[in-house]
Amino acid sequence: MDGTLIDSEPLWLEAELVMLARYGIELTSEVKHWLVGSGLRAAAARFQELGVPMSIDEIIAEWRDAVIAGLLDGEPVWRPGAVELLASLQAAGIPSALVTMAVRSIADAVVGMLPKGSFAAIIGGDEVEREKPDPDPYLRGAALLDVPIERCLAIEDSPTGLRAAYAAGAVTIGIPNLIDLVEAPSHALWPTLAGVDAKILSQRFTQLRGDARSSQPDGSK
Repeated sequence: MDGTLIDSEPLWLEAELVMLARYGIELTSEVKHWLVGSGLRAAAARFQELGVPMSIDEIIAEWRDAVIAGLLDGEPVWRPGAVELLASLQAAGIPSALVTMAVRSIADAVVGMLPKGSFAAIIGGDEVEREKPDPDPYLRGAALLDVPIERCLAIEDSPTGLRAAYAAGAVTIGIPNLIDLVEAPSHALWPTLAGVDAKILSQRFTQLRGDARSSQPDGSK
């Protein structure tokens, strides 16, 4: 969601910086990059390690409230082509699931800004036992759609998300936003979703799934 569907990473960064500044802690580039796409519980634990004297639940609650306030305070900045692609998929009868490590209340706030029916299912970070990069969130998303994960295509903007989707068994496409994705596992990297519709995505899925199978000696994924 953050960075793939909507450009909300600045809201997260602001919430994180405000918290760290309160305790005189600096956010290094290394930690900043690590945070993109990470599960909130893992991120909160990292903040505890940095010296934030709050519980994991308190840290997440503060971030949640700040991000929702930021979303409701201004116009949403959608990533290029994302909303148009969702509309095209819906028109073609291809269901989409939102698999995010943001808590469900934030996911609901974002989805509420989209046309009704844009997503057939939503998985929030507080609804999974194991956060990304574990494959569990994507496997749960596929199960909610009642579709085998091998028939799913995942779009991600972070190395953490790509690792989760790829390990789950989905065809995985990376769309870089804040971080280079060259070293993360994926079936393809695209510069943008602008101009991509359901027909193009379906064609690329068929090609990439075929390429993935032919790369294995026994034809398996």
